[in-house]
Amino acid sequence: MRGIVRKWRPPLALVVGGALVGVFALPILGLVSLRLWGDVLGWGEAATLVVVLALVATTVLGLLLWRLVLRPVYALTDYARAMKAGEAPQAPTQFGTPEFSALGASVMAMGNSLHSRAEGMKAYSDHVAHELTSPLTAIRGAAELLETAPPPDDAATLSTTIRAASDRMQTLLDDLGHHARAGTSAGPGTSRLSAVAADLPEMPLDIGVTADGAVPLDAQDLHTILTQLARNAAEHGATRLDLSVLEAGIQVTDDGPGISTGNRARIFDPFFTTRREQGGTGMGLSIVRSLLAARGGRISLADSIQGAAFLITFD
Repeated sequence: MRGIVRKWRPPLALVVGGALVGVFALPILGLVSLRLWGDVLGWGEAATLVVVLALVATTVLGLLLWRLVLRPVYALTDYARAMKAGEAPQAPTQFGTPEFSALGASVMAMGNSLHSRAEGMKAYSDHVAHELTSPLTAIRGAAELLETAPPPDDAATLSTTIRAASDRMQTLLDDLGHHARAGTSAGPGTSRLSAVAADLPEMPLDIGVTADGAVPLDAQDLHTILTQLARNAAEHGATRLDLSVLEAGIQVTDDGPGISTGNRARIFDPFFTTRREQGGTGMGLSIVRSLLAARGGRISLADSIQGAAFLITFD
């Protein structure tokens, strides 16, 4: 989406005030002009001139109101209707007054957030059934075999299969719940990186803050984000996680094996994981992305000599 072009425009109060002054002043000016020119040009010619000047002034005022008020309202209305219909409209880039620019930016940000949530729900419908099919099939098959009264050793193996499949389903459902709650978490706020990092759950890796500072996120949201990133790093073999507050946002780096070129474009997709055999659900980074999108933030891969590096930025 293109950003709003910042150009000087008169504030809405000046536009409305100017229109009111024009409405009030035009009749008075017409009467004065008719009085002054009536004896010189004749009353008929003077009246015609006053009418022409009034029409010109009214036309100019109408064009200004259309340019500065009506056109931005129509453009923003069309954009909102297209977003509601599920389309991907071209966002307006110019608005008539600073007030409409602020309103337009807010509406477009809201539209992007809703569009992001809609894409997340579509991802659920596309992937949840597929992810739950495997454990359900294992449970159904094991249950059918148990009905045939197999030997004790086989029965124990089938029971283990059912428990493992049930645990897998529970893990998937838990992660789906985290993902769904990511868009409706604590809300706007500010927290300190070091304070939140000190409260992270214990994991098999060292977490250090190399550059501390304030973060435009509620402590609960930041805790969820850092927990998911730390867990993701630990599960992929990292032993160290470094957190830094930069001018651009937050940088998170680890000393793990890094992310291969072929996987870089997919790591934020729901259910994408390279650890499926070890129980990975592929929801951690998707949870982080959804939570940040709901708070006006973004996460992206950053360049790193060793390990994986992520950059979190905010609007």
